[in-house]
Amino acid sequence: MPKDAGPSEGSARQRSMAGVAGTLCVAVLSAGGFLAAAAPPPAAAADSTTTSSGSPAPVYEVKTGQVHGLGKVLVDGQGFTLYVFAPDKRSGSSKCYGRCAAAWPPLVLPSGVHKAPAGPGVRSSLLGTTKRRDGTVEVTYHKWPLYTWVVDSAPGDATGQDLNNLGGKWYVITPAGQLITKHV
Repeated sequence: MPKDAGPSEGSARQRSMAGVAGTLCVAVLSAGGFLAAAAPPPAAAADSTTTSSGSPAPVYEVKTGQVHGLGKVLVDGQGFTLYVFAPDKRSGSSKCYGRCAAAWPPLVLPSGVHKAPAGPGVRSSLLGTTKRRDGTVEVTYHKWPLYTWVVDSAPGDATGQDLNNLGGKWYVITPAGQLITKHV
């Protein structure tokens, strides 16, 4: 996303490209042996993607959503499932760069924003940030850097759950800050 693009412009562009990128990513990663075979779970409704004032939630907002077979988990402002990368080891810093960050985009704050808004059910005290190598600021929860997965095409998708991909396992995280490690 260009530096001057606002959250709604960037998120729309990011999500419209996600389907194409996701398809390409699956094909490329599968051919390279990096993507474990996993059938996507049925999509479930995420909580509303608007704020109490009726305006769209910023993509970097952290809120809760329901995912079939996993229950209530953290999602971004557009309702897309958020993941943690096991090699990050709740260290407060990311180990996902390059190809990893292309497939698992970090949840980053726009320039000038210092903290992600906490949606209903999210513990504001567990929200934090970490600086990435490129200077962008990534959102953390209970010291876990947060990511989305380009293969998820709709709110409620969790196709990256328990996936061993690009150097480690990926899991969803609960509003209490606990990882869900079961396979769906």
